[in-house]
Amino acid sequence: MKIVAAIARYLLGLMFVIFGSNMFLHFIPMGKMPTGLAGQFSAALIASHYFVVVGAVMVISGILLLVNRFVGLGLTLLGPVLFNILVFHLLMDPGGIGMGVFATLLWLLVAWQHRAVFARLFAARLEDSKPLL
Repeated sequence: MKIVAAIARYLLGLMFVIFGSNMFLHFIPMGKMPTGLAGQFSAALIASHYFVVVGAVMVISGILLLVNRFVGLGLTLLGPVLFNILVFHLLMDPGGIGMGVFATLLWLLVAWQHRAVFARLFAARLEDSKPLL
C-alpha cells in the first residue's frame, strides 16, 4: 500500500504542478471555451484572474506532494480545488469530469496514507484527540 500511495502522491503532485503552471504559462492548448453557463462561468474566472490564484495554489500543493514535505497541507489545499473541479463538471460540463474523478481517487489514496494528519479534524471533542506534542 505504501508503494501505491507513493505513486499516487507523485502522480497527483505532477498533475497539479503541470496543470497549475499552465494557468500562468499557457503551454497546453485549452481548446475552445465551453458554451452556456459553463462558458460564462469560465469567462468570469479568467477575466477576474481567479484562475491565477487557483493555479498558484495548485502549483504550491503539487510541489509539497512531490517533495514529500507538508503533505497534509498540500492535500488540505487541494481539497477545495478538487471539490470545485468536480462540482463544475457535475453541474455545468459533465463531459469533462473524467480527469477530476481520477485526481480525486488519487487524492483519496494519498489522504488515506496520511490519515493521521487529519485525525484531529474528526474528533468530536478536543479531549477525544491525542495531544499535538
